[in-house]
Amino acid sequence: MRKLNSLKEEVDTWKGLADRVADAQMLLNLAMADEDEAMVDDIAREVEAVKAELGRLEFRLLLSGPHDKDDAILAIHAGAGGTEAQDWAEMLLRMYLRWAESRGYKTNILDSMPGEEAGLKRVIVGVEGDYAYGYLKAEKGVHRLVRLSPFDAAHRRHTSFALVEVWPDIGEEIQVDINPDDLRIDTFRSSGPGGQHMQKTSSAVRITHLPTGIVVTCQNQRSQAQNRETAMKILRARLFALEQERQEAEQARLKGKHVEAGWGNQIRSYVLHPYKMVKDLRTGFETSNAEAVLDGELDDFIETYLRFTLGENTANSRSEAGGA
Repeated sequence: MRKLNSLKEEVDTWKGLADRVADAQMLLNLAMADEDEAMVDDIAREVEAVKAELGRLEFRLLLSGPHDKDDAILAIHAGAGGTEAQDWAEMLLRMYLRWAESRGYKTNILDSMPGEEAGLKRVIVGVEGDYAYGYLKAEKGVHRLVRLSPFDAAHRRHTSFALVEVWPDIGEEIQVDINPDDLRIDTFRSSGPGGQHMQKTSSAVRITHLPTGIVVTCQNQRSQAQNRETAMKILRARLFALEQERQEAEQARLKGKHVEAGWGNQIRSYVLHPYKMVKDLRTGFETSNAEAVLDGELDDFIETYLRFTLGENTANSRSEAGGA
């Protein structure tokens, strides 16, 4: 029923746009017959609105992956470099929260670990909204910052790195088999926000999936049961993504294509000194308005990357067809 409702909503949206075009055409014929210039101006504004909506819907066609419409789980990990890198992780968190807010998405910090002096060692955020994963999957990889460090007494230039991971929030939609015997579950006192109640009880949960070595912690909920439920939700998403990556890597191996992963995959560079520029290293798209990007204006980067991957996939398909 959930899939049926989603498809019905999509069909209704396109039918609604077609109806608007037909109505505008009919009104235009009437306006031309009556030589009504005021009506023509109204129709022109409607045509521009329809064109904008059509552009938005056409872009949505790029998000045709099996989980692109799903909610997302976003994780940010500070790289080596101590306080400088941890501050960079917090800057990225602010950037993504502002981007999500601008799109009307709901966000929820599922887990976080603060840095010793400032910033964050890691943070995991749930992002709820249509196509949240489809958009945010463009952000997976290493983000590099170059700036004059506010934590350096000599005010020297520093380079920091942070890793961004994104998984679809599969919820209960897909069954991921997890053997309880494969899990080690530890509880401990929370060190995060939430008041004295969280710090007096062992409400934080750490789950280790022994076969893969994946470790998930959650301490931002009020009760141990809530933390455990959230941790299992993140673990399911990570195990699902791991299996997807394994299948993609196997396909790439058979095709003879090298696939980079993790910290080796730098995708974007943010330079704040000696000049200001943000550049996506995959597509070549760049802007000098670094402040706007860090304030959450990411749509140009995301759209350019999604169009880039569509072209790349089309070229690969043609190459395979030619080889066949």
